[in-house]
Amino acid sequence: MTGQPVTDDAHAMRLALAEARAAAAAGEVPVGAVVVKNGRVIASGRNAPIAGHDPTAHAEIAALRAAAENLSNYRLGGCTLYVTLEPCAMCAGAILHARLGRVVYGAPDPKTGAAGSVVDLFADPRLNHGTQVEGGLLAEEGTALLQDFFKPRRVNASPLRDDALRTPEGRFAGLPGYPWAPRYVSDLPALAGLRMHYLDEGPRDAPRTWLCLHGHPGWSYLYRHMIPVFLAAGDRVVAPDLIGFGKSDKPKKESAHGFSWHRQVLLELIERLDLQRVHLVVQDWGGTLGLTLPMNAPERHAGLLVMNTLLATGDAPLPPGFLAWREMGAQKPEFDIARLAARGNPRMTAAERAAYSAPFPDPGHRAAIRAFPKIVPEHLDDDGAALSRTAREFWRHHWRGRSFMAIGMQDPVLGWPVMDKLRADIRGCPEPMRVEQGGHFVPEHGCGIAEQAARHLTPPPPQGRDL
Repeated sequence: MTGQPVTDDAHAMRLALAEARAAAAAGEVPVGAVVVKNGRVIASGRNAPIAGHDPTAHAEIAALRAAAENLSNYRLGGCTLYVTLEPCAMCAGAILHARLGRVVYGAPDPKTGAAGSVVDLFADPRLNHGTQVEGGLLAEEGTALLQDFFKPRRVNASPLRDDALRTPEGRFAGLPGYPWAPRYVSDLPALAGLRMHYLDEGPRDAPRTWLCLHGHPGWSYLYRHMIPVFLAAGDRVVAPDLIGFGKSDKPKKESAHGFSWHRQVLLELIERLDLQRVHLVVQDWGGTLGLTLPMNAPERHAGLLVMNTLLATGDAPLPPGFLAWREMGAQKPEFDIARLAARGNPRMTAAERAAYSAPFPDPGHRAAIRAFPKIVPEHLDDDGAALSRTAREFWRHHWRGRSFMAIGMQDPVLGWPVMDKLRADIRGCPEPMRVEQGGHFVPEHGCGIAEQAARHLTPPPPQGRDL
């Protein structure tokens, strides 16, 4: 764009609008700017505070920096800045310091505008430079961009509690293999105002609903290879992020997390979405929690796909592999999530590895990761142990659905010995599928698993009766 001739103000503003659209595509608030001198563009900029972790990375600042570098001068006399939204106080100050001759903006900003909407720094006679300001050029287009950007966010918005964090949306921009629209719920009683993210794809009256529950330290991204298989079969897929993981809110304190509370949230989500003909898909903590759900409403559940997990009942020792993992987590709480996820699947791309880490930009967002190994029930009276023992009896004696088990054979934590024992506790569970190269995150090999599970868990057609 630099060097492009500009015919008039409207032409320059349209170039700024193009920058705003590019910002929106990157998950940033859609504001764009260009700087023009002697009828040519000498610099452009777009909003990028999220991507750059930089509160000063507004479109105007980016454009001013680029223009100053282009001219080898921090004074920008004789230049005009075109920006799609009224400058804030920070940007207005930078414009005045740059001795810019003229500013033309599009949409007014009634919340932070510093060119007359909230304050008017440009009109303050105490400042030693005056910049000519004109507003309202192509304001409708700039306003529409902002409205289109914020509309889905307002639909899914809820206030963030003081005791929780919310991962910036820009961390999830462009995730490979994860194209699905986010959905949020915050008014479940157990959530107490926390916002929970979930995917909900496919027809609501589908013959099957696959409820995919992730483990630790994953999130719904874990199931990106399996979801398309289920959708192609005409089924519905619901994949929530547990509180503390993925796009869900993240309590700041480890003590916020407990077995019974997370289970209650899942039970309320199932009720809220009125899930029927549920085929439970579980791995790791998804099973430790999820295997306790069907006994509360057996009529809703029809199938089970179980992978590398356990029921922690408190009356049997936890597996040695898990105890070693828990000790490692205690010693190195800031372990590399991306590296861990890729260990069992070396074919994973760098972008896929990064996606596993995306929800956790800093230690403050990792309270659940630190907490979950500690709250696996170990003793008879631990939270969740009695529920897990009751669930074991349900699976042994009362389960009437169909089951399919897949085991990542390279998993040192919840591998074959743990899963073979669990299989004995699931009524009618057939010989498992052995994923020889699969590790703990066995859904990374999920396409083949999903295809076999979908075939196996399809109930046989009703037999006709001889007349």
